[in-house]
Amino acid sequence: MILDTHQHFWHYDPVRHEWISDEMKAIRKDFLPEQLQAIYQKTGVDGCIAVQVDQTEAETHFLLDLADKHDFIKGVVGWVDLQDENIEERLAYFSRFDKLVGFRHIVQGEADVNFMLRPGFLNGISHLSTYHFTYDILIFPHQLGAALELIRQFPDQKFVIDHLAKPYIKDQFFDGWAVMMKAIGKYPNAYCKVSGMITEADWSNWKQHDFIPYLDLVYEAFGPDRLMFGSDWPVCLLAGEYDEVLNLVHTWMAALSETEKEKILGQNALGFYGIK
Repeated sequence: MILDTHQHFWHYDPVRHEWISDEMKAIRKDFLPEQLQAIYQKTGVDGCIAVQVDQTEAETHFLLDLADKHDFIKGVVGWVDLQDENIEERLAYFSRFDKLVGFRHIVQGEADVNFMLRPGFLNGISHLSTYHFTYDILIFPHQLGAALELIRQFPDQKFVIDHLAKPYIKDQFFDGWAVMMKAIGKYPNAYCKVSGMITEADWSNWKQHDFIPYLDLVYEAFGPDRLMFGSDWPVCLLAGEYDEVLNLVHTWMAALSETEKEKILGQNALGFYGIK
């Protein structure tokens, strides 16, 4: 089974999606389940986890509605204001939705490098495990220190690092990122998504070998039991087609056992997100 743990849907809106810069204008359009399902039929992918892009509860409901209508959407990582004083009430409300598996905040867009360590945010995180919700960590490498502290403080909370924490692959920056990822990987409640790599490389001229040091490092840090494949579709389209992203991971995994491949491509995600 292949489960894509990271992709997005949206009705493009220039205000809500202002993060889509002029450089990214190729994805300034709608991306919806019908388009992705056609890709999955060609590539042999069985299902996906839909991940939020807008930071509103309306976005969470939008994704849940799509998941209700399309069985191949196995789970939703939505958004809720984790700093809300009524966070327990909001989480209790969202716990009614079977396909809602976790939450995410666009921490990479926060100016405060220690945003995740603010008391209000920590309070929100502290209640997630009560409802068996996971948390996706979307950050840049300079925010890995805060991520390490967050993961350390909540050993019973399941966390996953999105996109390998977006290492600067194009510039071949490696050592500082590697040290922090190894430190995070020591905590058994921390996972990592093998996703979002080609958009951190040279969009028009990346090669397979560009990614090998980064992939080998996260394999060393997290092992085959805590890595999960994700496409980051449609953002990946800025630098390559869906099948190129999937083939990149398949090629890297060539030396792994069949059991390890199955874990990274789907089995780990089923356990992490609690998908039956």
